[in-house]
Amino acid sequence: KATHNAGFAEPKPIQMQAIPPQLQGCDIFGIAQTGSGKTAAFALPILSKIIALGTKRRAKTTRALILAPTRGLAVQSEDTIKILAKGAHVWTALVQ
Repeated sequence: KATHNAGFAEPKPIQMQAIPPQLQGCDIFGIAQTGSGKTAAFALPILSKIIALGTKRRAKTTRALILAPTRGLAVQSEDTIKILAKGAHVWTALVQ
């Protein structure tokens, strides 16, 4: 629902290639231009797994760590992940 509300109508090429292997537990490496949907390509499988865990675990447990090479990219990634996680009871934190 959050992807629809965020304006994601159809997956971008990087997402079509990257998401299925991640959902199967594989590591990926992808290169694509700015604005191509890379953040969603790695964030959606992470969110999917976190949501699948449900609330059986402690709510304040770290379930994923995303490292970014610059502060700007970290801020942008967190903003995108917040949009994608809206309504899913998933919280983010940006550590600088």
